[in-house]
Amino acid sequence: MISILLSATFGAQILRIAIPYVLAALGGAITERSGVVDLALEAKLLFGAFAAAAVGHATSSPMAGLAAGIAAGALVAGVQIGLALWLAADQVIVGVALNLLALAGTRFLLQLLFDEGSNSPYTPGFGDAVLGNPIAWLALVAAIAVPLALRHTRWGLRLRAAGDRPEALAAVGVSATRTRLFAALVGGALAGAGGAQLSLSVNGFSADMSGGRGYIALAMVILAGWRPAWAAIACVGVALGESLRIYFQVADVAIPRELAPLVPYVLTLVVLVVLGGKRRPPPASLGK
Repeated sequence: MISILLSATFGAQILRIAIPYVLAALGGAITERSGVVDLALEAKLLFGAFAAAAVGHATSSPMAGLAAGIAAGALVAGVQIGLALWLAADQVIVGVALNLLALAGTRFLLQLLFDEGSNSPYTPGFGDAVLGNPIAWLALVAAIAVPLALRHTRWGLRLRAAGDRPEALAAVGVSATRTRLFAALVGGALAGAGGAQLSLSVNGFSADMSGGRGYIALAMVILAGWRPAWAAIACVGVALGESLRIYFQVADVAIPRELAPLVPYVLTLVVLVVLGGKRRPPPASLGK
């Protein structure tokens, strides 16, 4: 058992599972640090996965599929910001509505485009590759760049000010709304790339394939105190737990099969308690 858990194959499986979680969590952290509640991560993952599969199938190019997934995530974010900020709709309701729209809308689009209500046709993808998967490298670069950008760039300073003290931005002539829009577009693009990983790793889209990953990613953002680096680490913990769950369910180990699904959440909480330190409060203007 130990040799399997320490093998390169098991490590690659953890990284592969972690990619959509990490990208969604980084995107959610960016959006929420700007002051916008991001319950729509599930919709961004699902629409990103569908767009990647549909465009990849039409063009026979997984890179075109990835670009479409990124664009779809950004588009959902644009709709979210338009409804929440310009039309002053409740941000929680907007997020829930977009998630419900994604569940029904992707099924409708499957039927419309492919005469199939549950699965898309075969789509060229990146398979089980990790080192050869550009989405994996995107996740790695984003996990390093996003925390640094939030701390050490003018964009990051303005983004954090939009979430904590939007009146301070207005005092220096910077629009908090535009700052939040740009942050949401970047965050949506990252989440859309995470959705593209879901479909391009299995060469096709299936209905509801996000499987609640957006909600879990948002939970990791909150548990990590809205710190993107810690949120990414927590998501790797979730992926480790999922990999262990898969292993426990197929192997003969001394653990009840009914408890195996709890492993991802227990490990994630352990990572956050040991490494995350004291929980931080949310951005002062989150949701306002």
